[in-house]
Amino acid sequence: MLEDSSNSNVKIWPKEKKMIEQSMNQYGFNIIEVQKVRSAYKVICEEGTYCLKRMKSGRYKVKNGFILVEELNKIGFEKVANYIKTKEGYNYVKYSKYILYLTEWIDGKECSINNTIEAAECALLLAEFHNAVEKIDISNLKIKNNLKNWPKVFLGNLYDLEYYKRIIERKRLINEFDKTYIKYIDILYQRGMLSLNILQNSEYYSISKKAENNKTLCHDSFYYQNILKTEDSYYIIDLDSIIIDLEVNDLGKYIRRIMHKSDFKWDFNKAKSIIESYVEERPLTREELEIMLALIIFPHKFWKLGKKRYVKHKNYSEIKYMKKLDKIIQYIDIQELFINDYLEYIDSI
Repeated sequence: MLEDSSNSNVKIWPKEKKMIEQSMNQYGFNIIEVQKVRSAYKVICEEGTYCLKRMKSGRYKVKNGFILVEELNKIGFEKVANYIKTKEGYNYVKYSKYILYLTEWIDGKECSINNTIEAAECALLLAEFHNAVEKIDISNLKIKNNLKNWPKVFLGNLYDLEYYKRIIERKRLINEFDKTYIKYIDILYQRGMLSLNILQNSEYYSISKKAENNKTLCHDSFYYQNILKTEDSYYIIDLDSIIIDLEVNDLGKYIRRIMHKSDFKWDFNKAKSIIESYVEERPLTREELEIMLALIIFPHKFWKLGKKRYVKHKNYSEIKYMKKLDKIIQYIDIQELFINDYLEYIDSI
C-alpha cells in the first residue's frame, strides 16, 4: 500500500492514492512512499525513485518526450530525465479523464536563481540544450510551430489592453486596483508599441524563415521550476511545452522573468552576464539580440494580470491583486534605463 511521506507537507487525497497505485501497478513497481511535488508525484519504489505526471490531454506531448530524450541520449546529451514505458510497452497510463506518464527522478533541487552566477550557469545549460536539439532528428515529433507569430501575439495583447481600459472606464464604481491599472495602461501600451516597432523593423521574418527550414526547437518553459541542480550538474526537465521557434524565445522569456526578481531589478549588467554566458556556447547575431529585446521589454506581466482581472475574473483578494500590480509598476522607470543600455550594447557589437 502507498504511504504518505512524512517529509511532504502536501496532502495526497484518497482518490489520488488510488490513481497512483493503479498507475504504478502498470509499470510493475512496488511503491514504498509518495510525495506531491508541484503538479507531479515523487514515487519512491523498491526498484528506484520516479516522477509520475498527469495531464488531461496531450498524448502526443508524451510521445514527443520519449522521442526527444531518446534522440538527445544518442548524441550524448544526458541532462534530461529518461522516460519509462509500462510493462506492456505503452508510453502512458489512462486513468479516468487523465493520462499519466513516468520518468526517472532527478535527485536535485529547483534552481532558485537568486544570483547572477546561477542565472548565467542556467543560461549555459539552455545554450547546450539548443545546440543538442539542433543535431537530432525531430521529423517524428508533433510540435506546434510558433514562428512568425510574435507580431500577431503582440498586437493581440495591445488590443486587449485597449479593451481593459474600456472596461474600467465603463465601470460605475472603481477600486484602487482599477485606478492604478488604468493610470499605467497608456505608458505600458506605448512600451508594447515600441516592442512591436522593434520587431517589425528587425530581421525577424528572414531569421524566422531560416529557423523554419532548420526546424529550430525551443523548450518554451525554461525557468527555475524546470531546471534542477545536482551536486555536479544542471538538468532541464518538463519537455511538455516544446515548440518550433527562435532560440531567443527561450532566452528572452528567461531573462524577462528573471529581471522581475528582486535580486535583478532590471539591471542590464546582470542581463548582459546571462547573455554572455549563453553566447559562449551558442553565439547570437546582432539581429537576434535586437529581436530578443522586443520580447524582453513587452509588458507581458501587466497584460497577463489585466487578463486575470478583467477576463478570467480570478478569485484573488484585492490585497493580492494590488501586490502583483505594485511589483510590476515599480520597475517602469528602471526599464527605460534597461532599454537604453541594451540598445547601446547592441550598437557596440
